Amino acid sequence: MEAVIAVVALLFVLFLALGAYAVVKAVGAARRGMDRTITQARRTVEDTTLRARTFAQPGAVGELAQLRLRLRTSMRATQDSLRAGVAEDSSLHESLALFQRLSAHGHELDDELKRLEREPDRIELSQRLPALKERTEQIVKAADSLRWAARDRAHKFADDDLDLLSEQIDMEAGALRHWTAGPSDDQPLTSWSDPATTSQTDQAKTGSGTAAADLNKPSRPQASDRAAEEDRASQEPTRPAITPPAPQPTYPWQKKPKPESTT
Repeated sequence: MEAVIAVVALLFVLFLALGAYAVVKAVGAARRGMDRTITQARRTVEDTTLRARTFAQPGAVGELAQLRLRLRTSMRATQDSLRAGVAEDSSLHESLALFQRLSAHGHELDDELKRLEREPDRIELSQRLPALKERTEQIVKAADSLRWAARDRAHKFADDDLDLLSEQIDMEAGALRHWTAGPSDDQPLTSWSDPATTSQTDQAKTGSGTAAADLNKPSRPQASDRAAEEDRASQEPTRPAITPPAPQPTYPWQKKPKPESTT
């Protein structure tokens, strides 16, 4: 009885632990989903705000907003492209590591541009703006280079696969179009061949070969054939049309035949 109680208690503790683990995993997944949704919403709001500042605030502030918007768009597109491609091409891991290093410089520049948006000294801001543009252009160019290189690599592999597939399909289509080619003479009889048809074909070929051989023989003149037949007929002895019956032998125990009466 105590063993049964111990087993039941152990099963209860086990189910309780599994339930707690499932709850923790569910809460973690929900939290990650919520964080992802909040991050996406915050990013959308920031991008919309930057676009609004680009059109609403001309001057240095508007140019800073434009730089931030261009930097964020390029970095985000490159990140999405590399993360999507690394699942299919393992050689992109190195490119993704390089992008992580570039992303650190991008975040640093974005934070600096964000601080300068609240800078009250417009003259100092205007003086530092060319250097910020050059730095932004350098980071954006590097990110675009990584993104387009990854896309070109994926397109190259896809084109090679498509070319190979097209060649195989062309070969298969060419093989399927050879329906008019018949079996050769040396081809053995298979299980789906018709023996009667095969024998008829062989007889037809033999007959045609004999006829062709007869046609190829030299023909003699008809006059010489007739003369030879007349000579053979003259040399043979003449035979009567009806051969007379041979005399039958007589034996002593046979009776003599009676003469027929004339009356």
